Amino acid sequence: MKEYIRDFLSEREKIKYLRSLDEEEKFAACRELLEKAEGAVFLGGAGVSTESGIPDFRSKDGLYRKKDKRFGKYRPEYLLSSECLHKKPEVFFAYFRANLDCRHFQPNEAHKALAELEAKGRLSGIITQNIDGLHQKAGSRNVQEIHGSALRCYCSYCRKEYGPDFIFESQDPVPKCPECGHMVRPDVTLYGEFLPDPAYDNAIQLLRQADLLIIGGTSLAVGSAAQLAHIYHGKHLIIVNKGKTKLEGKADLIFHDSIGKILDLCVH
Repeated sequence: MKEYIRDFLSEREKIKYLRSLDEEEKFAACRELLEKAEGAVFLGGAGVSTESGIPDFRSKDGLYRKKDKRFGKYRPEYLLSSECLHKKPEVFFAYFRANLDCRHFQPNEAHKALAELEAKGRLSGIITQNIDGLHQKAGSRNVQEIHGSALRCYCSYCRKEYGPDFIFESQDPVPKCPECGHMVRPDVTLYGEFLPDPAYDNAIQLLRQADLLIIGGTSLAVGSAAQLAHIYHGKHLIIVNKGKTKLEGKADLIFHDSIGKILDLCVH
């Protein structure tokens, strides 16, 4: 069987050679990289979940372009901000319930392929910007949710935790904690808030130990993902995204196609 990954004289020679491969050879090289990797990590964005029917934020069909008279006078970023949560909580929860209920969506081929890679011991972990919990639903275990999860919520005062139905099924405009009567909020990172320490710190550790990074479903336009991508200094980089992604100049392999299709082909 032909080997595509070998000792190259320089990074430039390696990239030039791998970029010269045809489509079938690229899939073979991707499978070889996954087999040889000692610490592969996946860094993913909204494009991973769009194939499950969850809209992204900034594309032409994304959440931020959705027209809704109830929220027409607000910027989308404001509606998902800490300022809105605390100053206009009724507006925040109305928008959150209408647009971020991901309880009934199902994992797609990308989520399943990544879970399979982890189960086989070929993927150390997943770093995701998504808040939908689909990686865990597919079976992935080491998932670092750097923007939190819409499937968790907690009391802003006593910190008691509640399940995913609490906010979405509540009849109160602002859900209240039965224990202390204070607001229960989603466990997601809003605009104006810091990223969750354990998840972000764990993500950094994963990247520092990785020798293969797969970036998928993101253009790296959001600061947190871009910052994490620049922390990685391992041997190999694969990018899978329908559109252009930053760092493509450093990538060994680039696939501009459906992430579910590409990951499924690279795994099987």
